[in-house]
Amino acid sequence: MAILVTGGAGYIGSHAARALRRSGYEVVLYDNLSAGFRRLAQGFELVEGDIADEARLRPVLARVDAVMHFAAHAYVGESVENPRKYFRNNVLGALTLLNSALDAGIRRFVFSSSCAVYGVPEQSPIAERTPREPVNPYGASKLFFENALQAYSRAYGLRSVSLRYFNAAGADESGEIGELHDPETHLVPLALAASTPNGPALRIYGSDYPTPDGTCVRDYIHVNDLADAHVRALQYLENGVGEKSGGSLAVNLGTGRGHSVLEVVQAAESATGRPVRRTIGPQRPGDPPILVADPAKAQSVLGWTAKRNLADIVSSAWAWMQKNSSSS
Repeated sequence: MAILVTGGAGYIGSHAARALRRSGYEVVLYDNLSAGFRRLAQGFELVEGDIADEARLRPVLARVDAVMHFAAHAYVGESVENPRKYFRNNVLGALTLLNSALDAGIRRFVFSSSCAVYGVPEQSPIAERTPREPVNPYGASKLFFENALQAYSRAYGLRSVSLRYFNAAGADESGEIGELHDPETHLVPLALAASTPNGPALRIYGSDYPTPDGTCVRDYIHVNDLADAHVRALQYLENGVGEKSGGSLAVNLGTGRGHSVLEVVQAAESATGRPVRRTIGPQRPGDPPILVADPAKAQSVLGWTAKRNLADIVSSAWAWMQKNSSSS
């Protein structure tokens, strides 16, 4: 069975591609390399193209059986400053991909969604029945596509799984691939970099949240656990569980355990054996104090649970960072 992985040269897509291959799938990567890296796609067939390019997509979709869609812009702050860019790619481009897949006879679709669809929820941990009220264009773009998948399942018999990630982090245990972003905005690599002699100090936004140590609490999930969940989602679609004619499932992916910014800093200090230089600034507008998943549905429906903890995440990210800096 062949799978098209859009955004396959990106952080999560490249890890999912390896998990798929380990599970016996044939994998074709599709990426315009605007945010992806050719080196993360090494060892795979890579088709360079944009998800909005119907002519480019058509021959590739003709030879695959399912689509796993990761190709999205994903910076919350940038989405507020430049919503046009986000809606063009994450909505218009994604719809072109979805329509092209449907026209090619593909009826299985796994979507990389986000906990950003929930906005600032009143309750934690967050279950899938929590109202989806995004507070930024990034979250709105993800919610739009989830709604499209739902409508397509009713109208056209498409079967889909939307996976709402919490905070993806860490690197493949092989050390071959890991987190590469430019600019880097994720806490774990920024904290690790702040422990190195030449790295910039970590800027912590807010120390006066209603949390045990005053800093934001998030649910950090190892990228390899995320990748495994994508394989499970595909297997769920293959097994045809649920409605015969279609069906769209949405599932949270998290550990169910939150860690504060300062706890991540301590984990980084344990991994590197060095202090993390840091400064504390004011809160960022729209940052919820606590975002933690209720992962019970992923367990019951997909048979999936996160296996790795914060120490595993940080140590794998540190191993990747050291290898990456020595090879770059």
